[in-house]
Amino acid sequence: MELPANPGDSPVELELTVENVESALYQLYFDPDMERKNVAQKWLTQAQASAQAWQFCWALLAPDKLPEVQFFGASTLHTKISHHWSDLPSDQHDSLRMQLLSHILLFSSGPKMVLTRLCVALASMALNLIPQAWSQPVADMVRAFQPQKPDSEGSSGSEATQDPQAHCLALLELLTVLPEEFQSRRLAQARRAQLREALAGEWAVVCPLLRQLLQSQDSSNQVKEKVLRCLSSWTGLDVTLGDSHELVQDCFTALSNPELFDTAVETIVTAISQPDSQRYTDALVTLMPLVLGLHDQLKTGEGRGHGDLTWVLLEQVEHWQEYLALVNMILFCTGIPGYYPVSETTSSLTLTFWYTLQDDILSFDEEKQAVYLQVYRPVYFQLVDVLLHKSHYPSQEEYASWSSDDKEQFRIYRVDISDTLMYVYEMLGAELLSNLYDRLGRQLMDPQLSAVWQDTEALLFGFQSIAETIDVNYSDVIPGLIGLIPRINISNVMLADTVMYTIGSLAEWLADHPVMLGGILPMVLQGLVKPELSVSSVSTLKRICRECRHDLSPYAQDVLTVSQDVLVKEIHKALGFLLSALPVDEILGRLHSLITPHVQRLDTLAQQEPDPTNKQAIVHILGMLSSLFTTLDIRHSDASSQRPSAPLSIPNPVVVVLQQVFTLIQTILSKWLDDSEVVEAVCGVFDKSVRTLLHDFGPMVAHLSEMLGQIYSAYPQSSALDLARQMVHIFSGEEQHLCTIRSLIEGLTSVTLHLFQQGPRNHPDIAESFMHLHAQILKRKPELYLSEQLDVKALFYCGILTLKFPETPTVKAAAQFFTELLPRCKDMPSLGEVLQRDGKLLTETILQAVGGESSRSLTEHFSEVLLSLNRHCPALLAQWLKETLQSPGFPSAHVSSEQKLSFSQQLLREQTNKRRVKEIVKEFSLLCRGLQGAG
Repeated sequence: MELPANPGDSPVELELTVENVESALYQLYFDPDMERKNVAQKWLTQAQASAQAWQFCWALLAPDKLPEVQFFGASTLHTKISHHWSDLPSDQHDSLRMQLLSHILLFSSGPKMVLTRLCVALASMALNLIPQAWSQPVADMVRAFQPQKPDSEGSSGSEATQDPQAHCLALLELLTVLPEEFQSRRLAQARRAQLREALAGEWAVVCPLLRQLLQSQDSSNQVKEKVLRCLSSWTGLDVTLGDSHELVQDCFTALSNPELFDTAVETIVTAISQPDSQRYTDALVTLMPLVLGLHDQLKTGEGRGHGDLTWVLLEQVEHWQEYLALVNMILFCTGIPGYYPVSETTSSLTLTFWYTLQDDILSFDEEKQAVYLQVYRPVYFQLVDVLLHKSHYPSQEEYASWSSDDKEQFRIYRVDISDTLMYVYEMLGAELLSNLYDRLGRQLMDPQLSAVWQDTEALLFGFQSIAETIDVNYSDVIPGLIGLIPRINISNVMLADTVMYTIGSLAEWLADHPVMLGGILPMVLQGLVKPELSVSSVSTLKRICRECRHDLSPYAQDVLTVSQDVLVKEIHKALGFLLSALPVDEILGRLHSLITPHVQRLDTLAQQEPDPTNKQAIVHILGMLSSLFTTLDIRHSDASSQRPSAPLSIPNPVVVVLQQVFTLIQTILSKWLDDSEVVEAVCGVFDKSVRTLLHDFGPMVAHLSEMLGQIYSAYPQSSALDLARQMVHIFSGEEQHLCTIRSLIEGLTSVTLHLFQQGPRNHPDIAESFMHLHAQILKRKPELYLSEQLDVKALFYCGILTLKFPETPTVKAAAQFFTELLPRCKDMPSLGEVLQRDGKLLTETILQAVGGESSRSLTEHFSEVLLSLNRHCPALLAQWLKETLQSPGFPSAHVSSEQKLSFSQQLLREQTNKRRVKEIVKEFSLLCRGLQGAG
């Protein structure tokens, strides 16, 4: 279907029909053309904002409409009630409420998405009216949903004949979304406090209803599950455990029902994990037998969660035996049989309990702490055993049958276990490492035990978890561990991965004990030649090369030889660290032997006609060179630290290589100039080189500037601008390069200005990089703006255009450009003249954006420009604000003249307080959008 004619710029003036809205919805949902979908989306958004929406939404909710159409009707009601409430006369409030109740009853049997949206709309209406205009909303809702009263106001005969359970579920849905709508609604602080108090008072009506439904034998599982979710929702309103503990006790009865078990777990944990639960000691002690009584049930295979109440229960010294029993039960839950998440999903719920218990024990005074440590240290050693067992991989055959989602959840679960082990180390200390080491030794010395690779992997995983974040340099078991690792058979990939990561976690220790490198490095090199271990072995080699670079000279040839054929970008980062540590006169030879095969391959590819296969190979090799040049920094080598600051007699090896391959790179560009991925890879090589070499890159500046100009003139790309920004940052302050940099900037700017004349909207990345480039110029070398070849007026206007982009990074870059430019206007006449001429346009553009033309998320960046204007030209800003804001309806019809004047006065008073300016601009933006009080 064709979308109806453009309804115009002002939603208030839309001429809408139900048929047109339905046509637009069909286009939005079913038209495959994305552009047409976007047009429909925009049109429908305007339609929702129109005054007619109060009427057409009801027609869209007719029983014969598609669910998608009905959903839009319900969503429109919610939008009108939550954002345009002031448009509805107060004498129509009762009518609207009755219509909503009537339609909720009508849709009580579905579709579910329409019912929920209608409930959210009524909840939103309640929040608008409570407490003055609607004093007892919950009681009124309960009364309206009594199915045995078909003649009550707002109920029709057809509604009354519906299933009573459907009515009950609809009521529960409404009661569930009421607190959720309150939590998500943007409200002024005073109004939020008023509503929170009013809603908390409604709990006295909600709680007995929920208890009645949960206890009733007539209630279906569906109703009981909805009761549980409703309790969780109201708990978010700070309903205290003191006010809800009887209902929480009732929730325990649901644990015996397999269909309700998971929801009941979540609800109980939510209810008893509130921050102030510890105030209700009697309630907690009452609930404890119920939790302890679950132990037999858990042994049958069901899981359990926990509440964050450890401190108060520890304080109940007379109940310490019961509490230890609770802790042991939770330990059982942590180690519940089965693999997470395939055969159990509840053990993860218990992990944060152990953090809390440990924190609370360690927070006591020394005397009490000593008592509890005596009781709980053995429990925590058991916990380590349990966690390591739960981290076990299944057999390879079983693991292969898992879905990718299950594997990812298991990976995250192991990360959580790793974090817990690291935390537990604080309580158990060096004894934990000794325990792990002793077990690993027994494991590897016994052929029968070592045959179970999962046990070995789990113990190494425990070591790695601790060594990643804890300083183990003074541990007396690490030398033994380093001695044990080469004994491990790494034929299993998952075990081998963990071996590699464990070695990597000990890289800092190896740097302090380089004599141990000879025994461990061959194992890493063995892993390098196995494709399935490429990620872990390369990661480990990189860490060793970074930490131990000064002790690797004896092994350099072995590392380079094995690495020669490993075409992985990350390994070249490792080799960069390695080469950096060699004597300067050795680096070039080693570097040539390392990269010559890749350069020869690149040369062959450069001679061939472009095709996708060649392209990926070219990008890959260029990426490896980038990785190598990222870390090959001879300034950090031993040799360079001993030489004087005078220039080397030997050129920097990276510069020598770049000069040698420069012609080859030009050949590649001549064939791939219009391919952004290849150009980006080329720029990446030089970008990484410039960042690493800094001023040592000097000999290449002229060649690279010429190449950048050619690239950008033929095919403008943001990567070229980003590289130019790096060159400005490093070389604009050096006299011998200033002329080259100036010519480069003039050329890039000329091409970009031409692009802006043609319409920059399709190039937000170029606009962003262009703004960053000129912000850098203004920051590092503003004298470049004195060039007659730079059209300062056009640059200023480009900045204004870029502020209108919807993309956040692009707008942020434009704001940065203006905050660098404005302070220079006093000292540079050419900039001052442009500001005098176009400053009003800049101010007007920002106000339009703040007033609603741009996303609210961008307001912060506009406020920075306004602050800079006020700092550097306050009189002009005052004049521009007065002239622009006096126009009726500008920047929005929602703000009055008084509000605009107040905004101007507040803004002009602030010349230093960045946070305050953001608040002023944000509040004005909300006013302009009709969202006052929503901040």
